[in-house]
Amino acid sequence: MSLKGLQKAAIRAPQLFKAKYNLGENTKDAVYIDSERRFQELETETKKLHDESKKYFDAINGMLNHQIEFSKAIQEIYKPISGRVSDPDSAIPEGNPEGIRACEEYETIVRELQATLAPELEMIEQRVIAPADELLTVIKAVRKMTVKRQHKQLDYDRRRTTFKKLQEKKEKSLKDEKAMYKAESEVEQATQEFNYFNDLLKDELPKLFHLEREFIRPLFQSFYYMQLNVFYTLHERMQSIDIGYFDLTQDVEGAFGKQRGDIQDQVEQLTIVHFKATGGKKPSRFGGDGKLAIEGKSPSAVSRRRSNESLSSPPPPYSSSISSVLNGSSSSSMARANSTGSSWGAAAKAKGAAPPPPKPKPSRLAGAHTGPTATAMYDYEAQAEGDLSFSTGDVIEITQKGATENEWWSGKLRGREGQFPGNYVQAD
Repeated sequence: MSLKGLQKAAIRAPQLFKAKYNLGENTKDAVYIDSERRFQELETETKKLHDESKKYFDAINGMLNHQIEFSKAIQEIYKPISGRVSDPDSAIPEGNPEGIRACEEYETIVRELQATLAPELEMIEQRVIAPADELLTVIKAVRKMTVKRQHKQLDYDRRRTTFKKLQEKKEKSLKDEKAMYKAESEVEQATQEFNYFNDLLKDELPKLFHLEREFIRPLFQSFYYMQLNVFYTLHERMQSIDIGYFDLTQDVEGAFGKQRGDIQDQVEQLTIVHFKATGGKKPSRFGGDGKLAIEGKSPSAVSRRRSNESLSSPPPPYSSSISSVLNGSSSSSMARANSTGSSWGAAAKAKGAAPPPPKPKPSRLAGAHTGPTATAMYDYEAQAEGDLSFSTGDVIEITQKGATENEWWSGKLRGREGQFPGNYVQAD
């Protein structure tokens, strides 16, 4: 918008506000209002006609392209993963040669269909989409005329209001007389300009509506016949397909069931297709005395509870060679069964008998913690992130205690919080 246009917009803004909220005197022409409403509907529907025609054109092209890509994907699945030891059919030259040939024949047929339908689709673009574009161009020009008429109406109402105020003023000065004379001439000019655009649109909008109906009639007829040609060509070509891989003597559901067989049941039997496992509690191979680590025995596996599992659903075994621990929320259970591995047992055996626990600290030194505590019987160095290191004799605040001493406990020491083996400490 130019500078002059911005200035006019600023001048018309107060009157536009009054017209929007029906304040003061506003010119209303019932005939034009009805014509403008019908024109707005025509504008909306023409834009929709253009967009939907373009979408239909793209959809037919896209459908054929998707058919080709679908065939390529099936063909790749039929082929073995050449050279991969994970594929049981990698030694076979072709995993499904009949299926691959069927995919190639199908792709050839669809490409021929694309070439056959190209002229029909081009006609849709020429006889439907392009004329809709032309109609939109005409409608945009008419829309500019309606905007011009609205501006002239705002100027007419604004100048008429100004002239009426000056006219109703009781005591007029010479300056007021000059202003009223000027306002009167402005009102006459604004009236002529508004009446010109208002009468022009009232006269020619109905003609546009009639021509629009005549324009749509051949457009719709052309689209209908071209659509028939497209679907007839698709049906005729696909009906004549003779690919031996497909059994066309059966109905769709019967052929599908025969080809699938019991594949779905076999897939369901695979453990990896189930997202959540309901692993049950496994009996300990080392008995329930919970003193394996202290006696120097080395268990072969360490099981760890997952943070998102309930206490009634223990997880599968966990190897002690895993370098990282599972970090869960402080509220979730985090117990580890058979927690002390061979390294801790060897360290305990090499050190010999544990010293007696020290006397409890006086209450004035114990801090504000009033919950359970435990005294460290051994030195423990953190084995992974989230573990709590301590030395013999340290008093640890217990925040979460396992069911037995053979599980992982949680606690705080000198401002740090973490997990530690329960059989390295003695509960106070």
